Amino acid sequence: MSSLRILLIGSGGREHALAWKLSQSPSVESIIAVPGNGGTAGLPKVTNNNTVSENDFAGLVDLAKKERINLVVPGPEQPLVDGVENVFREVGIPVFGPSKDAARMEGSKTFSKDFMKKHNIPTAAYENFSDFEKASEYLKKVGHNVVIKATGLAAGKGVIIPESQEEAQQALKDIMLDRQFGNAGDEVVIEEFLTGDELSILSFCDGTTIKSLPAAQDHKRIGEGDTGLNTGGMGCYAPTKIATPALLAQVEREILQPTVDGMRKDGFPFKGCLFTGLMITPNGPKVLEYNVRFGDPETQTVLPLLKSDLAEIMVACSGPIPLLKYVPVEVEQKFSATVVVAAPGYPNSYPKNIPMQVSTPPAGSNIFHAGTKLSGDSLVSSGGRVIAAEAVGETLRAAVDKAYEGVKLINFDGMYYRKDIAHRAFRDEKSSSDKLTYAQSGVSIDAGNELVDRIKAAVATTRRPGADAIIGGFGGEVDLSQAGYPGAPIIVGAIDGVGTKLIIAQKMNKHDTVGIDLVAMNVNDLVVQGAEPFMFLDYYGCSRLDVSVAAAFVEGVAQGCKDAGCALVGGETAEMPDLYTGDDYDAAGAAIGVMKSAQRLPRKEAMAEGDVLIALASSGVHSNGFSLVRKVVDKCGLSYTDKAPWDSSATVGESLLTPTRIYVKPLLKVLAQTGEAVKGMAHITGGGLTENVPRMLPKHLAAEIDVATWEHPPVFKWLRESVVPTEMARTFNNGVGMVLAVAPEAADAVVKGLEAEGEKVYTIGKLVNREGGEKGEWCVLKNLESWAA
Repeated sequence: MSSLRILLIGSGGREHALAWKLSQSPSVESIIAVPGNGGTAGLPKVTNNNTVSENDFAGLVDLAKKERINLVVPGPEQPLVDGVENVFREVGIPVFGPSKDAARMEGSKTFSKDFMKKHNIPTAAYENFSDFEKASEYLKKVGHNVVIKATGLAAGKGVIIPESQEEAQQALKDIMLDRQFGNAGDEVVIEEFLTGDELSILSFCDGTTIKSLPAAQDHKRIGEGDTGLNTGGMGCYAPTKIATPALLAQVEREILQPTVDGMRKDGFPFKGCLFTGLMITPNGPKVLEYNVRFGDPETQTVLPLLKSDLAEIMVACSGPIPLLKYVPVEVEQKFSATVVVAAPGYPNSYPKNIPMQVSTPPAGSNIFHAGTKLSGDSLVSSGGRVIAAEAVGETLRAAVDKAYEGVKLINFDGMYYRKDIAHRAFRDEKSSSDKLTYAQSGVSIDAGNELVDRIKAAVATTRRPGADAIIGGFGGEVDLSQAGYPGAPIIVGAIDGVGTKLIIAQKMNKHDTVGIDLVAMNVNDLVVQGAEPFMFLDYYGCSRLDVSVAAAFVEGVAQGCKDAGCALVGGETAEMPDLYTGDDYDAAGAAIGVMKSAQRLPRKEAMAEGDVLIALASSGVHSNGFSLVRKVVDKCGLSYTDKAPWDSSATVGESLLTPTRIYVKPLLKVLAQTGEAVKGMAHITGGGLTENVPRMLPKHLAAEIDVATWEHPPVFKWLRESVVPTEMARTFNNGVGMVLAVAPEAADAVVKGLEAEGEKVYTIGKLVNREGGEKGEWCVLKNLESWAA
């Protein structure tokens, strides 16, 4: 790492950004940019060299030997596809970039699509064609929109998205017959047009390990609102808000690591920067394309966020021994935005040699040159995408605003730039700004979790033989055999209420179903610990005792007890006119269950990576999240007597009062039948999937759940129109009321047993190692973006 002398190949904005970042490394002695541009010429440690062409490999080798170069960094794709890495490797000079074989991932769309199919990497459905007539006939038959790609390199412009059959046929003719992109059009890929948001991920690779920079979003079209012709990129921002930690973990697990592993297994390990273009579809992330080098303008956007030494990272990736896993890749927890300024007429024909004036940007901002050069002492334009302003900010809005301030420092005749960079992020911000959260309805899950944490110490002081007094599970246990009653079983207690679902019952004057809810909320919490409920007690508090209302409620409690197989042994009724008002009432209940030690769940020590997650269908919203449900009903201007928008056969109130499903009997039967197959269970109650599934897990494992694997009741689809996906996940059951962790070899038997008892069963995921250790996510939800209305 001492005294690096770098040969940087290229002349664009990407190369200026690379030279800028590399020059900051104390290990870098000098950088020769071939040919460089007007921006690289002004950087410390950097010298432009125009004596050799970037495609003259023999000349580049001679220059490298003369200047004692010990690291080569090719910027553009063409030298890599043509084998520049192989040439320098033969003379013993390391290259940060892939071999000619590995560069086929960008050099041939056909090759990369076939690679993805071979290694089960998600991508769009496709067909390859080298015959124009066959391609034309295929276009006439497909029943979906398509994307047409010239298989070879086309300077980022060989991708056509036709909007009609006529446009598709014309694009095919332009590429294959009229040779619009030259030899790049010898073969085309015609693939399914994917919908969703695009992401670009730049990843450092050493052939084995992969470490990624923040996900970015490019703006390819020339016109605002993503209209007009395709370009090399008119702007970019990072990180993107849609790239949640869960999504990024999924991308690394299902796409990036399998790509690097597949290339190594196929005999062409990838070293350098892998650019993966993704579409985040309703069915999850899919690969649009691979590039085998840094993107432009993504590089100008993400490198200012990189805290680590870029030169150190490149050296770790470029040697014969993979060393990247030992080198940190740390980034600022900020935002970056880039606005590209183009020549008049771009991406069609445009003038060059336009005189330019560029002022020095303030701290936190950069001007990255692309199509510029020095003519004597004067700066002039030399390309279509001429220059870019970049800025870093604490928020995306701040970064974008600073970048546009940077544009004001650039002046040349006819300069053009888009004025809506990051508009998709701000669109999402605006569209979600009127969506509701549980906290806005007056309930804070975080405050509830904080309370539990604060009272744990006080609760622990009450421990006694047989009871450890640890809270946070679904129910509390006392081992009577340890409490002075030898041979006695373990008893389990649970206590819960119905919550603000009671308000809907009062408005609809229907009180029996919430009695069932009260029992269900308690006994479902017992059975997940392996206990059989045997007794129940209720509490009913009101302002004025209305006998008919109270009787209907208790009759519902009795029905719930019968459904659960437990006895209603007592209760308390309290009239408190100064505490409640009008016809208000509240209710709570406690269930007591029993089990033997061998029946205790969860068995965390038995859980392992690969255990299957099975879910039982819910009957609807059950009894949690009703403060938010009522807020949504009010927001939509609905009455509880109106027809339900999600159920034409019932009113809003009737549908919402569907009682919570009681899972006790089928679960107890299957537990008895399958021995130790079931390792843990989670009742999906307050806190939704996000908060409840982790309650059964050991600290080193996480639940990976694909939210697209089960049938979602219409009421949840309606709620998603007003509630953001993450809030849906941490508030509601979303169609699954119980989740089981099951040994893989016994999963089929458990599913069949539950189905035989009348349950609708889904296989929704598996247990995986918890990335990031105890600080990592405990519940990873795949395809959560498909919930966005």
